[in-house]
Amino acid sequence: MDQLPQKPAIVGWAHTPFGKHDAETVESLVVRVVREALDHAGIGPDEVDEILLGHFNAGFSPQDFTASLVLQADDRLRFKPTTRVENACATGSAAVQQGVRAIEAGHAKVVLVVGVEQMTRTPSAEIGRNLLKASYLAEEGDVQGGFAGVFGQIAQSYFQRHGDQSDALALIAAKNHKNGVDNPYAQMRKDLGFDFCRQESEKNPFVAGPLKRTDCSLVSDGAAALVIADGETAQGMKRAVAFRGTAHAQDFLPLSKRDILKFEGCTVAWQRGLEQAGIALSDLSFVETHDCFTIAELIEYEAMGLVPEGQGARAIKEGWTLKGGKLPVNPSGGLKSKGHPIGATGVSMHALSAMQLCGEAGGIQVEGATLGGIFNMGGAAVANYVSVLERVK
Repeated sequence: MDQLPQKPAIVGWAHTPFGKHDAETVESLVVRVVREALDHAGIGPDEVDEILLGHFNAGFSPQDFTASLVLQADDRLRFKPTTRVENACATGSAAVQQGVRAIEAGHAKVVLVVGVEQMTRTPSAEIGRNLLKASYLAEEGDVQGGFAGVFGQIAQSYFQRHGDQSDALALIAAKNHKNGVDNPYAQMRKDLGFDFCRQESEKNPFVAGPLKRTDCSLVSDGAAALVIADGETAQGMKRAVAFRGTAHAQDFLPLSKRDILKFEGCTVAWQRGLEQAGIALSDLSFVETHDCFTIAELIEYEAMGLVPEGQGARAIKEGWTLKGGKLPVNPSGGLKSKGHPIGATGVSMHALSAMQLCGEAGGIQVEGATLGGIFNMGGAAVANYVSVLERVK
């Protein structure tokens, strides 16, 4: 392992199971992961210099202005600078990267990052309206099916340009559901198989365009937290997973201003992140990517440079992205199996990747993992965040 003492590093984490948590609130989920993450890092609240909370909300929680809920975990967090961060479905990674920047700027030595969302208490029709707010309402606000409708249109356009990819989408869904079986934090731990994911049925109806229920991520409650420290502090901790590279590329909100089948913001973010890390995509041991819908993962294969444009199906059909393939993608089960509590997703990706690199990922462990890549996306490839992680202790 390269020694990178100058890089901020994850030194502790916590993660609730994702799913339906009727007995929990946003506050209780936050308090739980904050306490567990500090314990895991082996530090007290007094040692935290800054706090970032990733919380999308958009109507899911009646309680807004939630940053100070983190302080409920311990009175000693009172008066710490605490900020809520939001960037649609990339909210969690936005909070993570703000924490990294605070350390790099010398404003903090230890940062606590929390991501949370509680979605399942919201009626289905309202969930659709809330999520559609992450699109350009002036042009896309009347799309049938909410945000699934937006990605249904993307899938339909992709099929028209590159041919019917129903088999590839079903293979991606089946892969991620199989991976999620061994993830104790996953909302759906069931190996559905290719045939179930491929065929329309009463249990797997079409939702939007060519996308079926198995092509769509789950409505979830959950939280995750990270303790991030500067390089010098991290060297004194039990474990340290360094940010070898980070990148954020924000694209236009209207789909009409770009070729939506290219996910160009994703491409730019990956290029910047890999360049900063000084590595190639092929050096990564695994990737956690944003499979809000299976068509998103397919296009992300192309955007990250794994395959040329229009050839995303090759990566899954030839087994490259399976857990034992040359670049395992979503060994956690991804959003498809794990669930997608909006504000928590990016923090979860970092926590699970840190577990992988520390050899603490249990049944989802990728053997010999040394470098992990993360891609978290807000909207339809609007907010694009990449992290490259490497264990340094």
